[in-house]
Amino acid sequence: MRISRTLPVAAAVAAVGTLSLTAAPAHAAEYSSALKIKGVQYDAPGRDSNKCSGGNTHKEYLTIKNYSKTAKVNLKGYKVKDAAGNTFTFTNSHTLEPGDYVHLRGGRGTDSDAKNVAYRQNCNFLWNNDKDTIYFYKPSGARADVHAYTKKANDRDGNGYITYHG
Repeated sequence: MRISRTLPVAAAVAAVGTLSLTAAPAHAAEYSSALKIKGVQYDAPGRDSNKCSGGNTHKEYLTIKNYSKTAKVNLKGYKVKDAAGNTFTFTNSHTLEPGDYVHLRGGRGTDSDAKNVAYRQNCNFLWNNDKDTIYFYKPSGARADVHAYTKKANDRDGNGYITYHG
């Protein structure tokens, strides 16, 4: 930015301050939620089998963590969606204490606060093994978090797991 010599110093400082505020990343607002995607096991270990009995969809999971230091957050009404529009909505109450997490797993099973697990009650895989986008929405419909991945760019060790927020 070129500042005229006749511009008062206070005005120049204000102009620079305004520029730094407008230069903030466009995605910063989407991470204002206490709940964020900690990581995803997008490629279940073993050969993919979406059979409800004996398959491995339960080994594919999304980890959602409460990053708040003080607030408890109930997952009821939160939504997870992939790039193709496949959606899962948390319909049961599942309260995450500060620092707590839940694994949203594929397959069928019994949700458990004690074991930090919720099941999609669906034996189809949700995440693509090559690339996908994970959208996470608050009950209000506002975006809580979003992450796109490609196997090649984001999973350098090839174990099928990607970490987003530590």
